[in-house]
Formats: sequence, structure tokens, C-alpha cells
Amino acid sequence: MTTRPIQAEKNLQKISQASEHGIGQSPLRPDGTLKVKGEFAYSSDLWHEDMLWGTALRSPHPRADILSVDVSGALAVPGVHAVLTHEDIPGAKFYGLEIADQPALAIDKVRYQGEPIALVAADHPETARRAAKRIVVEYEVLTPITTEEQCLDPQHHGYVHEPHEYKARAHGNLCHEQRLVAGRGVTDGVRALADVIVSGEYEVGMQDQAFLGPESGLAVPAEDGGVDLYIATQWLHVDRQQMAPVLALPEEKVRLTLAGVGGAFGGREDLSMQIHACLLALRTGRPVKIVYSRDESFFGHVHRHPARMRYEHGATRDGKLVFADCRIVLDGGAYASTSPAVAGNAASLGHGPYVIPNVAMHALALYSNNPPCGAMRGFGAVQAAFGYESQMDKLAAALGMDPVELRQLNAVAQGDLMPTGQQIDAPAPVAELLRRAKDRPLPPPLDPSDLRNLPGALSNTSHGEGIVRGVGYSVGIKNVGFSEGFDDYSTARVRLEVIGGEPVAMVHTAAAEVGQGGVTVHAQIARTELGVEHVAIHPANTEIGSAGSTSASRQTYMTGGAVKLAAEAVREVLLDRGRRRHGWTHRDLTLAGGRVVSASAGVLTSLAELLGDEAVEQTRVHRHRPTVALHPETGQGFGHVQYSFCANRAVVDVDVELGLVKVVELTAVQDVGRALNPLAVVGQIQGGCTQALGLAVMEEIVIADGKVRNASFTDYLIPTVLDTPPIPVELLELPDPHAPYGLRGVGEAPTVSATPSIVAAIRQATGKALTRIPVRPEHLTL
Repeated sequence: MTTRPIQAEKNLQKISQASEHGIGQSPLRPDGTLKVKGEFAYSSDLWHEDMLWGTALRSPHPRADILSVDVSGALAVPGVHAVLTHEDIPGAKFYGLEIADQPALAIDKVRYQGEPIALVAADHPETARRAAKRIVVEYEVLTPITTEEQCLDPQHHGYVHEPHEYKARAHGNLCHEQRLVAGRGVTDGVRALADVIVSGEYEVGMQDQAFLGPESGLAVPAEDGGVDLYIATQWLHVDRQQMAPVLALPEEKVRLTLAGVGGAFGGREDLSMQIHACLLALRTGRPVKIVYSRDESFFGHVHRHPARMRYEHGATRDGKLVFADCRIVLDGGAYASTSPAVAGNAASLGHGPYVIPNVAMHALALYSNNPPCGAMRGFGAVQAAFGYESQMDKLAAALGMDPVELRQLNAVAQGDLMPTGQQIDAPAPVAELLRRAKDRPLPPPLDPSDLRNLPGALSNTSHGEGIVRGVGYSVGIKNVGFSEGFDDYSTARVRLEVIGGEPVAMVHTAAAEVGQGGVTVHAQIARTELGVEHVAIHPANTEIGSAGSTSASRQTYMTGGAVKLAAEAVREVLLDRGRRRHGWTHRDLTLAGGRVVSASAGVLTSLAELLGDEAVEQTRVHRHRPTVALHPETGQGFGHVQYSFCANRAVVDVDVELGLVKVVELTAVQDVGRALNPLAVVGQIQGGCTQALGLAVMEEIVIADGKVRNASFTDYLIPTVLDTPPIPVELLELPDPHAPYGLRGVGEAPTVSATPSIVAAIRQATGKALTRIPVRPEHLTL
């Protein structure tokens, strides 16, 4: 077992055939300096000399029938070039990631506050907004369906979608459900085997991805009748797949190019303004730009599913888990988005990284008239982790055990079976992660003489009175890549040619760079495999095959794997050329430092000489090993390609009189398989922990009767640099034999595991049960 503390980066071992900027190193991001200096071009900076500006009229009601729409007032505004409703859509009316249940523009009803009804294109953004306000919509306002009880009782409260719409739904407002049964399930006989039983009900509020760059893009009509869209997104090809039928165009006439993305975290996996901009551009024959305002952004993308969970765990007196009985209810909001997959994840991961011989799980995703929910970092595992980790602390207290020891006693390891029946066939050092988190030195005691150290900071609310310190632990599990039989693949093209006398590699993929650092890692892989220093990254677009979504912690695994395959293919073509030209018979040929090298014979030639004027280009597709859909009733099956694990220790100070919390330190220990870029890996882990902190103590979209009450960064609070504590990170590198370079997806696991550790620390400090997140001051003082 090897570890790499973050402080040891200067001592990283260099890979022999790679440059100092190859895999295992930490070269700077090519876009980093531009972003820090404010010079990076984001999608909201796009410009075309004759472009129009687009906007949407959105429903103020979460549920209503549309009786009429009068656009004449908008058309009369000078400078308006087009006003569109659903009647102007040339093709399919509906789209969706998994279920085509969402109208591009509302037809006869609205199902959530903010649903788009009409579009306006004008020569100035303010003109477009003023014109949209002059559209008159007559509604019959209906009582929204917003609670679990209302959703599951459609006979009394109605349907969000009628049962005959889109696909058969025998259970009314149920979008998807997944059951899982392991061992004997949870029966009276199984319960009798447990000496101690604890139960709890837990709730997770609706979290927003809170990316800083709002939705934006530019659609340009093309001479061939198609359209070119420059867009900030997470998945170019699936965007196109949903857009083309609505636009009544073949996919080859809908061309997408990635524009600068100001963060994503799952919120850009669904369509937002893509179809709208293209409809307006095709109608007017002019380029159309749409940029959401911040409040519109809150209505324009999906959020993290709020959840209500019930858990019951039983254990023997010595702490061995006997059973887990779990129910997870996810509010998917008005449209399906990725709710089926999120519910599948919650079911298959909702027991945690523990060996539990008997499991009964029921996960449901519901339709409601609340805002649509879908992908967000952690994807169903975040909500479940708060439930099962709260249970582990409750069980440890009931047994009189150390909470870390209880977790270690029941931790999964390589060779164990998950409740789905899938064997863990790669390292799973859960107990070791916990040990390392616990063994790290604790931060120094509170120094109340410096007000900056106190909850409330410089607000002078306390000088140390009523402040209590707490320490909490947690560990989480997250799948990597797309699961349950999805054909998960990525395509990469690598070209090697001589430019200015030097060999230069060009890497072309459709992978969306959303801030995660893929452009850096893909260049590192090309340098390593081709032994060159100069690598260019081609803009991501739909001219090449799909790279899948930048989500599920999958891009380094999948697109990195494709770049590796393509670069290896280029290398083999070059070496074959050398063998034919020069009669090389060496079996130990490789590329390094811009040369062809043999360990036995030394340098044979330069790459520039071997290439000459003949560039070498290869395209490859990388697929991970196949998975299968989980059985709908038993949840059995090889559902996930890879698991990722992270353990956290949180140290908090709580002002128990005012209910203020300061996270003093948030340690993370994670197995990353192999760190291709250690600095970027640490950044991903620290970022994931920070988002988890937000969910623990401050972030929530407040919904009342289906309406959003805090659609701004004034009222929706996210952690700032002043809220973010030191986050020491320790990396384990235990290679996964099934993955390129042995790597393991990194970005989501700390978001899964860190929230429960913070809440556990607050519990220890206050003695409060704390069954709901985010924890609010009133939870600590009442």
C-alpha cells in the first residue's frame, strides 16, 4: 500500500518515458492563468456582429392549466424580431434525458414555477425582456402537488402527468422505483438475530449546483438549413440527440461546439436554453444569444433531489451488522430528468460501504410540482450517506462503541459482496481510510482571543462563551462511470505531426471541460504515450464521436482511456514505419523526449525525422467492462464498473447559544487508484468537501407550495473562502486492475462522505439528534 501526502508533490517519481509534464506530474492548467486573471472567454462572452438576444417568458405558477396565450403585445414592441410558442415548434414537442416528458415550451399546462411558455428575440436584451412581459397568459391556477403524501395519493390530489402520458405509469406520480433484497431480506426472523436495533428518519433539503457562470450560448443559423450552437454544457452529443427532433433537423445539421463553461456539477447535463436559442435563430435567420440572469438560472436547471429516508439497522452485541431496512424517497419535481438513475444509485449504494448480510431497500423517485431535480455531484449517494452514516453513529452510541471502530469492523474490503450480489474485485481500503483519518493530528484548541477563530467570526457575538468543540467521522461510497447496462464509451482522435521542426500532438475529443481539468490530463496522457512535450487540445465539438457526459467521475477514466488508446495506436504506426524503413528488430522500442528509443540500443532517431511530412492520426473508442441493469424487484446484478471511497474527519466549533457553526478542519483520506495529476486530484477532493460543507450547514433552495423563495446568491448561501476550513488531504494509490493506469474516479466521493462527518461533529458538540440537513441555527438552539 502506497500513499502520497499532498506535501510530497516535489518528490513525485518521474515516469521514465514521459516528460516532466506527463502522468504523475502536476503541470499547470492551460486555462488556469486566464481564469484567475479574468481573461478566459466563457459562453456568456460570445458575440456575433448581427446577433439578436433571446429570452423566455416563464410561468409564475407551479401548477396551472393554460387557457390562452396572447403574444400580440410583444410583437408590437419595436426591435422584436420573433415571438414563439409551442405552436411554432417545427418538430417534436417533448424531450428528456431518460424519458421524453418535458415540453420544449409549455403546451396546455405548466408543472413547475419557471416553466418556459414563450420565447422572444429582439435586438437588445432589455427589449426582449420588456416584450416578454407584454405576453398575456390566461391561467386556471391549480393546487400544486408538492409533498410525498400528496404524490402517493393521486386519487385525491391529482397527477403531475396523466397516467397515459409518455409511458405507462401504473403508480400515478411515481417516476421510478428500485427495490433491493439481499440475504434473507428483513423479516421478523432476521430482526430476532440482532441484539441491538436502531432506527431513524432523515431529511435532505434541495441543494443547487450554484455554478458561477449562468446558462448561456449562441445559436447561428447555417447556409445548409442547419444550426451551429456554441454552448456551455456537460454532454454535447446528448444535447444534440434531444435537440434535433424538436428542431425537425437531422443530427448532422445540428452542430455543437463547447464554449467556456463556468462550472457545472450536474446542472448542465439537462438542456436549458439550447433548443430555445436554436428555434429563434432558425426562425429569424440571425444569430441568437441567450444569457440567463441569476434568478432565471435557479429556474432554468435541475437541482439535487431532496429526500426523506427511513433506516433501521440491527447488530450483534459485538457490533457486527445483521440487517439494514431502508426506504429512500426522492422528490424528482416536475420532469424525470435523471431521476430513474438517481433512484437506482440511491438503492444500490444506500446501505453504505459495509458488509450487511441482510438488506431490504426501497428507493422511489416521485413526480411533483416542485422544481425539476436531476444530476448533481454525488448523484443519489449523497442523500443516502447522510442516512446510513447517521445510523452508524446512533448504533455505535447504543452499543457503547467507538464510531470509527464500528465502521471499521463492518467495512467492505476487496472480495466482499455488495448487497446487489456484485463482488468488489478491486481494492476497497475502507477500514484503512478511516484509520488514517482518525490518526491525523487534531487542530490546536480554540483560541478565543482572535475573533476570527470563533463561530460568527468578527461579528463580536462571542468571546468564547458557550462554544463547544466536536469531532465527527464518516465514510462514503460512490460508483464511477455510467451504470446498469448503459453503453458507456468515449472517443478520442490523436494526431502527431511536425510543426516548426518539432513533433506536436493534437488531441480531439468531445469531452466537456467544465473546470475539472480534463484538458490538462488529456495532454499529460499524450505526452506520456508519445514522448513529446508539445500537445494541443482541439476544441470539443460534435465533429468527433461522443465522449459522454462530464459527470459520474468518469472523464479521466473514459476519455482519458480513449486518449491513451489513440496515442498508443499512433505510437505503433510510427514504430511500424521505423521497422519498415530502417529494419529495426528491437522489441523494447518506445518514444521519449521526442525520439525513438531502445533500452538496449539507445536513441535510434528523432520523431521529427521519422514523421517527416507524413502526419499520423488515429481514432479510438474506449469502453469500460459491461454492466447490467439491476433486477427491478431484487436489485441484483453487476451494476457498477468501479467504486470510489473517501473517509472524512470534521472538527467543528459550535456556539450553542446562537446556533452558529464554524468548521475548523475537514480532513479527507481517499483512495484514488493512481493520481495522474496529484495537484488536480487534491483540488477535486477539496472542492467536493466544500460543496458537502455547504449542504451540511447552509445550502438549501427553500420551497413553499411549489414556489422558490430564495432564487439569488443573496438568499441562497454558498461557502466562501471565509467559511472553508483547512482541508488536509491524504491520497492512497491502490491501482484498480480494470482501469487505465489503475486510476479511480475522484470528484464525487468526498461530496458523498464529508457532509455526514460535519453533522456528526455538530452532534457530538451539542448532543442534538440533527436528522435534517442543512443544519440551521434553530436546530441547535431550540
